[in-house]
Amino acid sequence: MSILFSPLKIREITFKNRVFVSPMCQYSSENGKATDWHLVHLGSRAVGGAALVIAEATAVSPEGRISPQDMGLWSKEHIEPLKRITTFIKSQNSIPGIQIAHAGRKASTPRPWDQKREVFVPVSEGGWTPLAPSAISFGENYPVPHALDRKEIEKLIEQWETSASLAAQAGFQTLELHFAHGYLLHSFLSPLSNHRTDEFGGSLENRIRLAILIAERVRKVWPQEYPLFARISATDWVEGGWDVLSSIELAKKLKSVGVDLIDCSSGGLVPHAKIPVAAGYQVPFAEEIRKKASVLTGAVGMITDPRQAEEIISSGRADAVLMAREFLRTPYWPIGAAKVLNEDIPYPPQYLRAR
Repeated sequence: MSILFSPLKIREITFKNRVFVSPMCQYSSENGKATDWHLVHLGSRAVGGAALVIAEATAVSPEGRISPQDMGLWSKEHIEPLKRITTFIKSQNSIPGIQIAHAGRKASTPRPWDQKREVFVPVSEGGWTPLAPSAISFGENYPVPHALDRKEIEKLIEQWETSASLAAQAGFQTLELHFAHGYLLHSFLSPLSNHRTDEFGGSLENRIRLAILIAERVRKVWPQEYPLFARISATDWVEGGWDVLSSIELAKKLKSVGVDLIDCSSGGLVPHAKIPVAAGYQVPFAEEIRKKASVLTGAVGMITDPRQAEEIISSGRADAVLMAREFLRTPYWPIGAAKVLNEDIPYPPQYLRAR
């Protein structure tokens, strides 16, 4: 029997296999609301056999969006369009998940296909001032962000709480906290972007404080029977930055406050990092964190081949694989992967003629 297609139970949710759809920004929202594009995009991956379909990085506040076209979850007005999506995903025997996020100093940027020379949408054109732990810009042509004060940090924590509560009301059954890729919480973690001198800066204990507080507060409002994930960048790929040893300590702390799985990505904090991109290049992070923090992990990054995914799970390097680009190319990847691995999985009855 294929281990990739074996079930995985986390809390009271059983995932039918270990193939998860990673969050993928679609830049197709209207005032933060999901659209028909999201229904078709996410729904088709559920039809294709993925056990968990995670909606894109969804902002906890208007200024937490990467672009003005990002999805958001800060108001009850966002719930109804999302309910259509979660209801359909469940009808396909898949689990609907959502990633909540704050873009931090990488916020207020144009959609990728709208970018010309500018990398920032100014306030005069519908943008906003980005936020960060310290007033350090992401890179050339990016604005200097506003450094959050203590009162603003408390408001931020409340925004994550509210977003998590709204996610449950919208019908999601798995929640992921986005602590990676140079966005706000990652920028608190890394000494390259966090130069604070208060209780949220300096030592490792202080730099991870906000991530732990948010996870702890979210866990209290997120239903206890549902899994809570956290996506982290295991390393900045820059000397003197966030690294794997720090990630192991963070993973231990996150587990202690109720995070069930660490989604192990990397990079994104600074534009000049040299990343050795290759097939499975981030899998060792999932393996090491799984072993040394004694926590479930998800492997991501250039995972495309069914045998590659099977080996990752069967060898105990991770508990699930999260795929993004390959799902853009092949929405029904699990159906094809099952054939390669000689595994019999259910087909949507509407598609049985294709078996």
